[in-house]
Amino acid sequence: MPHSYRNPIPTVDILIELLDRPHRPIVLIERLHPPHGWAIPGGFVDYGESVAAAACREAQEETGLGVELIDLLAVYSDPSRDSRQHTISTVFIAAAAGDPQAGDDAKALGIFESWQLPSQLCFDHDQILRDYWRYRHYGLRPRLS
Repeated sequence: MPHSYRNPIPTVDILIELLDRPHRPIVLIERLHPPHGWAIPGGFVDYGESVAAAACREAQEETGLGVELIDLLAVYSDPSRDSRQHTISTVFIAAAAGDPQAGDDAKALGIFESWQLPSQLCFDHDQILRDYWRYRHYGLRPRLS
């Protein structure tokens, strides 16, 4: 008798630092589709695609920027992180330069410093951003949970 397994869906999120601007601000997108609000650029990993390739593709599709992946922040897998389904996100830190443009699933795009983040963040992106700023400012990696 065959077993039917349900597995979490792999996703990526990309913290894009703009190296050609003071303080290396990051790019966030305002989501076009539910759940609405601001989010770190990212999306689903396609079948046959590595997470690194998915991160570069999603960054290009959502911001128009070619990115260089420079670090892996952490993997986020809380089953409740996305209300639509159980996802596991590999979160990269990437470097880019130029003027990002909202594309693909983005309604709008913003460039943000740590002290000016939007309040309506989707998914667990508030936690990811706290972890990122802590790592960037103090060199402390996120705690594994």
